Amino acid sequence: MNRDMHDESQHAPARARHIVRQRLESLQRAGVEQLGRVSNTDLVSPPLEQPPERTADLLADSTTDLPVLTLAQRQSRLSKLCEQVSACELCPELVQNRTQTVFGVGNPEARLCFFGEAPGADEDKQGEPFVGQAGQLLNKIIEACTLTRNDIYILNVLKCRPPGNRNPNPEEAQNCRTFFESQLEIIQPEFICCLGSVAATTLLDTKAPIGKLRGRLHSWRWARVLATYHPAYLLRNPAAKRDVWEDMQLLMREMGIKVPNAKS
Repeated sequence: MNRDMHDESQHAPARARHIVRQRLESLQRAGVEQLGRVSNTDLVSPPLEQPPERTADLLADSTTDLPVLTLAQRQSRLSKLCEQVSACELCPELVQNRTQTVFGVGNPEARLCFFGEAPGADEDKQGEPFVGQAGQLLNKIIEACTLTRNDIYILNVLKCRPPGNRNPNPEEAQNCRTFFESQLEIIQPEFICCLGSVAATTLLDTKAPIGKLRGRLHSWRWARVLATYHPAYLLRNPAAKRDVWEDMQLLMREMGIKVPNAKS
């Protein structure tokens, strides 16, 4: 994340206030009841004027006990968060090029979330993640796991389409971190399937290649995480479908779901 670093000491108090505010908002989302003037309502905190700093680190110790949310509460919070996403202008290049923001779709009580990198042209047009060719292939993967889109939730790192479908840059991913982490906090999935290197390295905060990350489960706060190849990669490299199917069989075994040809 690029920042003006001159005369850093002059900005220290503002940064300290920024971090304290982040911490209080994180505790509120985690269900802490008493926060002084922070109200205990269904509202999700509004987006900050500047992107969050190391949100994952700030939240790491606030998820031991997740709040118990009803379906109505989850729907309400997701709706309010979606409104905030649609109004976000933190990334000028993305704002100028987007048709609309692409928030997420699926079951607010899903045990499993599929986590991709960014919307493409079809997603930007329709406002829903994974609706193009890669989305059609993802549907087949979901169906092969004996699931439907109504059983899972799908979201991306970025909520806006990058020009030319380029990969998100680190600053853009950081700007969207509050949004996708808030989504996951509301849904509280037991499992997250990262589709592709961008999603996996962003969520797990690692520089390891996807080939090293796949084939085993990782941890992110309360959830277990599987990293596998993005469906768009499979369209270009059909031979990798076997690897993805092995990954999905592993995930389904961990979830207690029987799928055809799964190893015992």
